[in-house]
Amino acid sequence: MEHPLLQSYGPLDGWHILLVIGGLSIGFFLYQVRKATRLVMIGAPDDRFGSWGARLREFIIGWLGQKHVLRERVVGTMHVLMFWGFLMLASDMFDLATANAFSDRILPDALFGPWNGMVELGYTMAFIGCVPALVRRVAFAPEKLKNASQLEGNVILLLIIFITTTSFIVEASQDPSSKWEPIGHWVASMGPTEGTVIAAYWIHILSICVFLVLIPLSKHMHLVMAVPNVFFHDIEAKGKMRPLAVGDDGKAVPLKDLDIDTFGVSTYTQYTWRQLIDGWSCTSCGRCQDVCPAYASGKGLNPMQVILDVRDYANEHAPLLLAGEQPGETMMQRITDEAVWACTTCNACVDVCPLYIEHVPKLTDLRRNAMMETMEYPEELNTAMGNMESASNPYGFGAHERADWAADLDVKVGEPAEYIYFVGCAASFDARNQKVARSTISLLKQAGLDVGILGMQEGCSGDPARRAGNEYLFQMLAETNIKTFQELGVKRIIASCPHCFHTLGKEYGDYGGGDLEVFHHSEILAKLQEEGKLPQIEKEKNGRSVTFHDPCYLGRIGGVIDEPRSVIGGVDVETENHGRDSFCCGAGGARMWMEEDPDKRVNVIRAAELAETGCDTVAVGCPFCSIMVNDGLNAVGAEMEVMDVAELLWEQIVAKDKEIQEQIAQS
Repeated sequence: MEHPLLQSYGPLDGWHILLVIGGLSIGFFLYQVRKATRLVMIGAPDDRFGSWGARLREFIIGWLGQKHVLRERVVGTMHVLMFWGFLMLASDMFDLATANAFSDRILPDALFGPWNGMVELGYTMAFIGCVPALVRRVAFAPEKLKNASQLEGNVILLLIIFITTTSFIVEASQDPSSKWEPIGHWVASMGPTEGTVIAAYWIHILSICVFLVLIPLSKHMHLVMAVPNVFFHDIEAKGKMRPLAVGDDGKAVPLKDLDIDTFGVSTYTQYTWRQLIDGWSCTSCGRCQDVCPAYASGKGLNPMQVILDVRDYANEHAPLLLAGEQPGETMMQRITDEAVWACTTCNACVDVCPLYIEHVPKLTDLRRNAMMETMEYPEELNTAMGNMESASNPYGFGAHERADWAADLDVKVGEPAEYIYFVGCAASFDARNQKVARSTISLLKQAGLDVGILGMQEGCSGDPARRAGNEYLFQMLAETNIKTFQELGVKRIIASCPHCFHTLGKEYGDYGGGDLEVFHHSEILAKLQEEGKLPQIEKEKNGRSVTFHDPCYLGRIGGVIDEPRSVIGGVDVETENHGRDSFCCGAGGARMWMEEDPDKRVNVIRAAELAETGCDTVAVGCPFCSIMVNDGLNAVGAEMEVMDVAELLWEQIVAKDKEIQEQIAQS
């Protein structure tokens, strides 16, 4: 039969119909994409144009390989089938729009069969992925999908079903090969009429045109924006924040030379162009919402909504923004201060996002503006910020007390050493965490390491100030600490606080600390065990059954997951959420120093999960987690002891020594 595109339909030829509906849909699509692109490009500059090799590798793995999508096996597989299917069938548009001129006149004969096979496989994969996805959304839709985008998602899936099923009917009219196009060959054997083929062709074309119209009007704009979003993702260390200003050398401008008029983000155009792409890349899949501790505890933060708020703000104020004017509504008003200050900066949302959306920086940039410009922030932060500014610790204790916990341990204080144990504020001044510091130093000395502490020369790493948005205070603390490190020749640092571990190791490089090697104490202890300088914890664990709580800044953000488990001889029972998927304790993002609604406590949720393991001991590797988990366990009435990994290892050594002494006394 003659191709449907070459036939006449009353006064119009098929070509005329295709040009009209195709031209209108493509024109509308391009107009909307151009509008979105303009709204993105009015954002602030952002240098994301280096490290092309690393970007390309991650793009191939993350976008083409769908790495993050496949973390959810069932739902991810459905999406991957549709995604890869569309990549394979896309070239069929050349044939559909040219009445097979592409395959008949341009495509080499040797590729004709394989190409048709690839196209049919693409349609088949898209169909197989689409049908269960639609059934899930209609019959078994999880709560997170019951939102404004549910209808548009269902319509898109129906369009995909129309596109895929009609393709097999059109294919059946073109003498399909039983080898390369088995489904088309099977449909052809059923003898579809010419009218059926013609109807299938135009339903196919119309579905594609409607699809093009809906893409820029819905969450499916990610089909366009995901490509630059993934390719230009942040390749810096996970969770790393950027300086207030960067000089020509790529490093932070020193405070004494800093000359900027605004701090953080208040207006839409102060977000960078890469941050703004996120708004059109979001698929409303709800993965970030599912893992957000603030959302789970009932606070006013939904990371998915934050991203959608940015896009909605742009679309609603597009005429003003594109005219170079600023709307009266600020970004803080749109996202809300409740959402901004609820974030623990645990980065679970960023880690789980399949399209590399960067939720946390949008909130911390707003915090910077609130803290340093508008002065509209939670009042309870004043105490911690004031103490850090005057005493270099959030507790307000004098610097002369920083080394009191080590008075009887015969450890170097303020002297050069191969390793400096950066104690941190909690382990310096909090009685419970001082035991962790004592255990850590005792273990390091037991292993024969040349280790010292800074004593009164140590200052807060600045993490609470930075996560709260007080970037100026953070930089002051960072520059002071780096000067101390340089004067003492410090090269290697051990930290038992993951926040210090992250800040010193991943962020101080921008301020002159790029030559520092920073280790979490669990990394060093595990290494010393491997070298035989410290004993392995025995399977019995001194009669304890142990689970482990992964601190966010150690596991998910820091990538240190196996070492703390190795130190304690393995975990008897893992929590449901562990490793990089661990659930936050609630202290990060300066939340440690803010008031918490008793009915919306993150640590209670985590404590209940830990209690479900049935273990009697929770091992931790963070002083803040120790405090928060212990409080949470008390709240849920669970009788579990919270101990740092260093305490558990030191406990075994002390117990062994006691056992040996008792045996000597009896002999």
